[in-house]
Amino acid sequence: MITYLYWFLIFGLVIALLYGVGYKLTQWKGALIASAIIFLIGTVAYYFHFQQIFVKRFGGVMTIKVPEGQFHITATWKDDNLWIENYDPKTNTCHFREYSRGNLLEGQVIINNCNPLQRQAELPPQPAAQTTAQ
Repeated sequence: MITYLYWFLIFGLVIALLYGVGYKLTQWKGALIASAIIFLIGTVAYYFHFQQIFVKRFGGVMTIKVPEGQFHITATWKDDNLWIENYDPKTNTCHFREYSRGNLLEGQVIINNCNPLQRQAELPPQPAAQTTAQ
């Protein structure tokens, strides 16, 4: 919902600028340039700053694709950045990747010999609960 409100505000500014400067003052060239700049700044600000903040703090929606051949393990937030852990069975590694604003400056941690499915199978069986009768 907050995302729709943000884009409504950006498009409202663009339309108000086109109407006020372009139509009322008949300065179409300036109105088109200013509208394009407002739209560009709004788009860049959304993808590089506001997208994850809206999702984390205000309940927005974001879609991330798991790389082909990997299995998703977990996801967690660190500040305003989302960290995603996937398991690659071909290389037996876990990839812990940061999904940062605008996909810039993303961190990555690779854990070798990481097989989360095998570890569950290797756990010793739990002893059955015993009751004593007196």
